[in-house]
Amino acid sequence: MLPISYADALPLLKNLDGAVVPESWRGALPITYHFGGKTPTVHLKLAFNWDIKPIYNVIAKMKGAERADQWIIRGNHRDAWVNGADDPLSGLVAMMEEARGLSILAKTGWRPKRTIIYAAWDGEEQGLLGSTEWAEHHAAELKEKAAVYINTDSNGRGFLGIGGSHTLEKFINEVGRNIQDPQTELTVWERTRALQIVSGSPTERKELLAKSDLPIYALGSGSDYTPFLQHLGIASLNIGFGGEDGGGSYHSIYDSFDHYSRFGDPGFAYGVALAKVCGHATLRLANADRLPFEFTNFAETIKRYADEVTKLTDTMREDTQTMNQMVASGMLKNVQDPTETFVVPKAKAHVPYLNFAPIQNALAKLNESAKNFQKVSNVKQISGQFQKSLDVMLYKTERALTRNAGLPRRDWFRHQIYAPGFYTGYGVKTLPGVREAIEQRDWKEAGEQIDIVAKTIENFAAEIDKAARMF
Repeated sequence: MLPISYADALPLLKNLDGAVVPESWRGALPITYHFGGKTPTVHLKLAFNWDIKPIYNVIAKMKGAERADQWIIRGNHRDAWVNGADDPLSGLVAMMEEARGLSILAKTGWRPKRTIIYAAWDGEEQGLLGSTEWAEHHAAELKEKAAVYINTDSNGRGFLGIGGSHTLEKFINEVGRNIQDPQTELTVWERTRALQIVSGSPTERKELLAKSDLPIYALGSGSDYTPFLQHLGIASLNIGFGGEDGGGSYHSIYDSFDHYSRFGDPGFAYGVALAKVCGHATLRLANADRLPFEFTNFAETIKRYADEVTKLTDTMREDTQTMNQMVASGMLKNVQDPTETFVVPKAKAHVPYLNFAPIQNALAKLNESAKNFQKVSNVKQISGQFQKSLDVMLYKTERALTRNAGLPRRDWFRHQIYAPGFYTGYGVKTLPGVREAIEQRDWKEAGEQIDIVAKTIENFAAEIDKAARMF
């Protein structure tokens, strides 16, 4: 793939002679946008540099004063395709500002309770190389000590976006309620909530108005949280602003300082906002008496994912029956253009009724465990000597959502709740083992994955129960 400027693209686009494209496909150039049709092929000659170079992660660690073996890790990559003003430097400079703020605190004699690690990853654009190598190299230690990983990448003017582990959803909502939006009198949380309600469907609006927290999105891949969350099972967040910062320069030579300072974030106000959001989150996690993991939001989210895959099979069953009827009756062939070749598809096998009872039963247990933990943790305190042990139990709950055998055909991805889709790249698949087996119409594997996910949820609920007993 080669990004080119619109000046170079314009003569190519002008000479396309096919049908006019749908409105949503049209750009802003002074032409009528067409499909290719019978346009002659254009040959582009590309030249690449295949040198092998060392890459360098930059790691800074501030040891915790009380719980040095509990790590809060904050990362952003430092490498770019060409200039990289937006991707990744807009996030990196915000992270550097956070680190500068901590250094000023440290000069007063302050130390966090937990260890804080700042990481500037290299080789992200070539496949998350720096963060993955570091995470794999330190895997044993990270599994024991890493409590939370907070990631940023690109950033720009607009609305706060947050994805990640839903055990941290309530916590990061609280952070967002305390940071002011640079352009309005609202908090960044209020502005994003307004956007989600205004742009949501009627069902989504009703749900958002009834909820006290904004839902965070599930993480697929495309940035450095991937090895931490999906390989090691470390609760993670990915945070950034955007939506009013234009676009068009992504991964190209046009992602320059001039372009970014004019269109991405004029005045860098949202770089400051990002430093505040992530800085507050890092400090709260590092200094909390106990880590702010919460499980009722997670339980609600997993139920929604389970409902989605159940509905997916029902929809596929109805669609398959309808399509087979159209094929068998000749109706599908009858509406085709007789002057063009059309191959009638074969009838598809019937979609069976899968047994989702194991997941439903596991969800009932999870919901009970989550509510019980919320109840006892709100009304009871534990002594200081047990707080450290409780912290470890809390952050290791995310490990319970992983499986050493990994997902089918990709054992490196161990998380059973979130994964990038096998065919979607960055795009997330939730309950990936079950969902992708259904999408591929592999009913035997779907049944096997239902049992695996159910057992995973049960194990997770058991870890919550252990934590509740600490109270």
